[in-house]
Amino acid sequence: MEATVTTANSEEKTWGGGNEPMGASYGKLMMWFFIVSDALTFSGFLAAYGFSRFKFIETWPLADEVFTHFPFMHGVSAPMYYVALMTFILIFSSVTMVLAVDAGHQMKKNKVVVYMFLTIIGGMIFVGSQAWEWKNFIKGEYGAIETKGGSLLQFVDKDGKRVALADFAATLPVEREQLNRNKATWFMSESSLPSYTVAEVQAGFKAHPDLLIRTEVIYEADEATKNDATINHDLTKIKHKTILTREESMLRLGQATYVVEGANLTRNEYGSKLFADFFFFITGFHGFHVFSGVIINIIIFFNVLLGTYEKRGSYEMVEKVGLYWHFVDLVWVFVFTVFYLV
Repeated sequence: MEATVTTANSEEKTWGGGNEPMGASYGKLMMWFFIVSDALTFSGFLAAYGFSRFKFIETWPLADEVFTHFPFMHGVSAPMYYVALMTFILIFSSVTMVLAVDAGHQMKKNKVVVYMFLTIIGGMIFVGSQAWEWKNFIKGEYGAIETKGGSLLQFVDKDGKRVALADFAATLPVEREQLNRNKATWFMSESSLPSYTVAEVQAGFKAHPDLLIRTEVIYEADEATKNDATINHDLTKIKHKTILTREESMLRLGQATYVVEGANLTRNEYGSKLFADFFFFITGFHGFHVFSGVIINIIIFFNVLLGTYEKRGSYEMVEKVGLYWHFVDLVWVFVFTVFYLV
């Protein structure tokens, strides 16, 4: 009996793409696989953030009070302005990446170089801006007090405006020593000494009768807003933090145990500790993606300068890194919405 051998027709198409399923090359298909898996990772992180925020919604920091800094404008409150500028720069870099890919399809090397360069600059500005924002978030601006129960107390004047510890804390002749595991139990270590002791804050608060304490508990109040075109008044829900009376403030300050300055993974002067944990982790994870994208774009940029893809007759590599860059930009839209807008 003769064996029958069947050979596959090299012209046969798989999913309409020959040996390229869906008409996509192996490299682009693998990039899409990576993007889908990474999108699921970010989705899990943002979902965890959403559940945590919902659980602690009454003490969650207000973004308008946290992200108020703008470069070269010290002391000027500019809530969300710089974050909006960062977002615009990153989205604009996505536009230049689209133009670079389009120029690659047309085999226009010089245009690819220009648009890739602009994309790299945009990515570097965004990463630098995020590092600057981290610095301000870690350093803090006003300071706060943590009580025995873990509650956070902030200081305001009679008009409800925040007051920094440096503006009223007293100076007492007290010797301070940093706690570490050699001189205390293992859970009583501290990374650095605060600028003021609890006693100095308490003494300064007593010496300034116009000061009040604001808790981290949020409530919504109706505020009338007038439309210039009509005489109608609309009621708008505005979020506020609870301000105590002078007597209540004195009682709560008596429960103080620790001075909090800035934010880290254990304490946060802005509100719930989990906010800082998620902020560092999620924005840091995204920042790592942007930084990686900048490095990859630089490598591809030099390959374009050397004419590598011109010799190959295809700028598909630019298209593949473009897919990654668009994904990074899209993820930031969700991160920006969750952390800064909602």
